[in-house]
Amino acid sequence: MISFIRGTVADLTENSAIIESNCIGFEINMTGNALAQIHIGQEVKLHTYFQVREDVMVLYGFFNKDDLQVFKLLLGVNGVGPKAALGVLAGITADELRFAVLSDDVKTLSKAPGIGKKTAQKLILELKDKLSLEEAFEQKLANEQVQATTAAAGMTDARQEAVEALVALGYSSTDALRAVRKVTDVEPTDVEGILKAALKNF
Repeated sequence: MISFIRGTVADLTENSAIIESNCIGFEINMTGNALAQIHIGQEVKLHTYFQVREDVMVLYGFFNKDDLQVFKLLLGVNGVGPKAALGVLAGITADELRFAVLSDDVKTLSKAPGIGKKTAQKLILELKDKLSLEEAFEQKLANEQVQATTAAAGMTDARQEAVEALVALGYSSTDALRAVRKVTDVEPTDVEGILKAALKNF
């Protein structure tokens, strides 16, 4: 019914963002990682899943269609509801989930909040036939290209250098980008200062 919402972040709570669009405030549940990447006043576009039950209507939001598709895939697993599915994507990325399922990696799936060994095994059993290794690699490559483009857009050279330095230290590009984006009180040209502040965010 609601495939995406574009608007301004009006407020943030522990588990959701209030997005104002056409004079309406939509409360959208998101992962903690996603909420950490946005701030009040920012314009965003979120791909959404609209859950309707007799007693509740809830919106769940994602930055990209891939996360939304994986979220829907998780909902197809017996016993996994929207909150549990969101919990999985809070603990691991869509790419990590695909590769974990295809390689029977119970340990990685168990990293996700609320997912024990039995649930992880169920996820592998029910999702393995719906995924292919070739598609998983293609999607991972596509996600990395989008991420690289996003990272390059709107970032100063100093921030970009700080991200690259963190990656060289062994952090993932996603974590490095997130840590650098959280730095707001350092001169935009001070690479060393940005790097030191970003390291404190881990």
